[in-house]
Amino acid sequence: MDSHSLPDARKTCSRARSLSWRLLTGSLLLALAACGGGEDSNANRHSSADLGLMTPAAASRFLHQATFGATEQDIADVQQVGYRTWVEEQFAVPLNPNGYLNHLVARGDNGGNGNHFIEAFWKHAVSADDQLRQRVAFALSQIFVISFNEPEVARFPRGVASYYDTLVRHSFGNFRDLLEDVSLHPMMGLYLTHLRNRKEDPASGRLPDENYAREVMQLFTIGLNQLNLDGTPRRVNGQPVPTYSSEDVSELAKVFTGWSWAGPDLDEARFNGQRNPAASATRSMQSYAHHHSTSPKRFLGVNVPAQNRPEPEVSLRLAMNTLFNHPNVGPFICHQLIQRLVTSNPRPGHVERCARAFNGQGGTPRGDMKAVIRAILLDSDARLPSASNTDGKLREPVLRMANFLRAFEARSQSGNFTGIGNTSNPENSLGQTPMHSNSVFNFFRPGYVPPNSELAARNLNAPEMQLVHEVSVAGYLNFMHTRLTIDNNRDVRHGYGRELALASDPAALVDRLNLLLTGGQLGAQSRTLVVEAVSSRAVPAPTRNSSGAITNQSTIDNALRDRVYIAVLLTMAAPEYLAQK
Repeated sequence: MDSHSLPDARKTCSRARSLSWRLLTGSLLLALAACGGGEDSNANRHSSADLGLMTPAAASRFLHQATFGATEQDIADVQQVGYRTWVEEQFAVPLNPNGYLNHLVARGDNGGNGNHFIEAFWKHAVSADDQLRQRVAFALSQIFVISFNEPEVARFPRGVASYYDTLVRHSFGNFRDLLEDVSLHPMMGLYLTHLRNRKEDPASGRLPDENYAREVMQLFTIGLNQLNLDGTPRRVNGQPVPTYSSEDVSELAKVFTGWSWAGPDLDEARFNGQRNPAASATRSMQSYAHHHSTSPKRFLGVNVPAQNRPEPEVSLRLAMNTLFNHPNVGPFICHQLIQRLVTSNPRPGHVERCARAFNGQGGTPRGDMKAVIRAILLDSDARLPSASNTDGKLREPVLRMANFLRAFEARSQSGNFTGIGNTSNPENSLGQTPMHSNSVFNFFRPGYVPPNSELAARNLNAPEMQLVHEVSVAGYLNFMHTRLTIDNNRDVRHGYGRELALASDPAALVDRLNLLLTGGQLGAQSRTLVVEAVSSRAVPAPTRNSSGAITNQSTIDNALRDRVYIAVLLTMAAPEYLAQK
């Protein structure tokens, strides 16, 4: 806020912290705990073609699931064409297959700090036309995790951009292709250490690296335990049934031997990354047959016979097909994608309907991502709020920032979206930066339950709550307080044209923000608190000189801007915003 209104700014931050502190003292936990998790509260509603009345709030709520945030124009578009047509139109938006890599190339990034990747992310999140594709790619990046926080990966920012482009390309493709391209990308090879993986050597006792073999099963495809089609654990004598054993990991690890940097030759220097690996960081790994295990490979009930000569591609194809066709993949992946887009606690019926779409029940090929996306977003469990109207998920920090920038039509003056940078510090920033998770388990585990909470008592998940603590709550509010002001010195600038026009009417202003930011979810108590806070910023009456000209217009304008700042900050601090429903 402007320096003239610092007392009001302090009061606003105090109110924001008071509202947001409810996040930690139980209000939001109670709201999420009321979600229907486990039981399908209305088992028949999915059979209806009616996805609810298409109100502006319903369109906004849909867009907060399917995009990086609602805009006024997008809300109008969804209202006009409906959910299904909007999804199909998004499927038809032309793909920019190398959008992230091209951004880094244009920026000349050969360094390793990743800032240019962050620019590319915000450029696409805020301004790309293919919002659904970009939103799904971000969800996939939190399942198929690599991270700049791994020093070896951080050396190759163009490689990370290329990896993210891979996720973008396959967001509307087939899961089988996605799985193989992820497995062979050198950035995944660096992150999970199967790049430069050598076959076993009985003489020295060397064994293949098992890291990727373990994680491709545990995190990327089938999970730890066998699942029913609805995602619930399959049990024998009351106990879960493991999907794989340590022997499966050891045997599958042999498949991922003999893969390393791509190039025009197959010598040891190339294999070891001694021939300009940066030039190969954007290309799929190639096979080095003499480093590939020729011994039998027995995993998940499949036998790859001993090979007279090394055939890495044959072994890989059998492994990819085995994993892809495992009955766990549909429910396992659908459950996580529903969590990322819709709700932290998907109902079994929603998971099953999505898994059937994954399996090709509707006539599409197995693994068709478009069918999966339709099943997630167009299911009545996503479109029709439950009777308690509390289904949902905590809105992770990156999405809050993206919502803000899109709602208020942010634009980059340079076209490069500079100046946002790394936002990982929870003390003074968002506490999250894209592609900067601390582990392969993402920023938060899918099954995370806040300890000693109402959610724990109800055995419900709240993954994003793993990022929430006293420091991150204050840090988020302080960061947003610095970002929401209009600053013409920034590269990324937003505007409040419609909001300023409503600032003389606090109730109307808050109602507009309620639509854009929360999808109409702001409750009566929170709405009253925000309206009262906005109203407390007095707007002076105009004073005029002898000729009738207003002499205090700048003072009036400052007061109106302050009202907008207060309204935006408090809305984004409200539990109804922090919990996307």
